[in-house]
Amino acid sequence: MAKLSQINRNKKREKMVVQYAGRRAALKARADDMSVAPEDRFAARLKLAKLPRNSSATRIHHRCELSGRARGYYRKVKLSRIALREFANFGQVPGMTKASW
Repeated sequence: MAKLSQINRNKKREKMVVQYAGRRAALKARADDMSVAPEDRFAARLKLAKLPRNSSATRIHHRCELSGRARGYYRKVKLSRIALREFANFGQVPGMTKASW
């Protein structure tokens, strides 16, 4: 089980990304638009830099839904490798069986 503070911090980041998504997208579009004056584009970059760091989507870390583990994460099932193996051994993941040869 991951530390509860790490899990809560990640949830807080996910909320901030949703909250600032519109502003961030508008500023990025303005900063990348070559038809806008360079001064305005630079001002948009400065405003983008003043937004909270945790409002960036790249700061979110994928975590297992059960344990909160950050490493060995399978996106398709939203579980870590350890939790996925436990579910597969009990036959709770459709189409997944234990390997035997």
